[in-house]
Amino acid sequence: MATATPQRPSADQTIKRISAEYETLSKQLKVIALHIEKNRDHVGIEGIQELARQCGVQPSAVVRFAKHFGFSGFSELQAIFRDNLSRQLAPSRNYKARIRDLIESGSNHLSSVEIAKEFLAGSVAGMHELESSLDAAALKKAVDLLAESDCIWIAASRRSFPIAAYLDYALQHTEKRICLVSGLGSMHQGQIRSVRKGDVLIAISFSPYAEETIAVARAAVERGAKLVAISDSRMSPLAKLAQVTLVVQDNSTLGFRSLSSTMGLAQSLFIALAYTLELPYQPTT
Repeated sequence: MATATPQRPSADQTIKRISAEYETLSKQLKVIALHIEKNRDHVGIEGIQELARQCGVQPSAVVRFAKHFGFSGFSELQAIFRDNLSRQLAPSRNYKARIRDLIESGSNHLSSVEIAKEFLAGSVAGMHELESSLDAAALKKAVDLLAESDCIWIAASRRSFPIAAYLDYALQHTEKRICLVSGLGSMHQGQIRSVRKGDVLIAISFSPYAEETIAVARAAVERGAKLVAISDSRMSPLAKLAQVTLVVQDNSTLGFRSLSSTMGLAQSLFIALAYTLELPYQPTT
């Protein structure tokens, strides 16, 4: 009787396994793991030489990474991610490729309108990517945690702070106690001392991760709070502390990262919570 061929894992299953074993990997393999998670659409297309170049490692390290996770080599690992690719390249890849070509061409004659269109195209591509990759189970868990808590804290620094400010405004429309860890006067630790067991902290940070936000998240968890992380990787420092992580990756245009996808995710999180809480409509007067 013929032995059944083992079913090949999906890209999502592979990413989850990589995330689970991330802390046990060597420094080089951690770099490859992060790259694969953040560029999963590219992995199915680019060759081993290009992947190694982008990670700053030798191709042999990529092969070693693949074998560590039970694949015969890079080609078998790549096939996992190629399965999920459509006939055309992902919108984010099209966009990034155009930007890369633009920079490498040395063009310095872009008009203001051309720059604006590039930024808007990047935002649109990022939103499409978020729509297709949104983790439904993670979003539901985040909404449930927020709905069950009486007090919601929000923490973010630098580039991520506008997202925290929006969530502070939006969540004020609920009956819950809302606290923004602003860090005014460098008093992050002082503000977080009021966190109690059962509270929920929404912490937002992207690579390179803000040390202030990580410190606040760690202190809140130590005080018994539950953590909802919004970050760019399931292997980020915040994800290690969180009950649930919402992963979002904004596109970069000419070296400047957009906030469009992250803001869209934050708005979706609030609207989903408002729907769960059945908030009544109260027009502003």
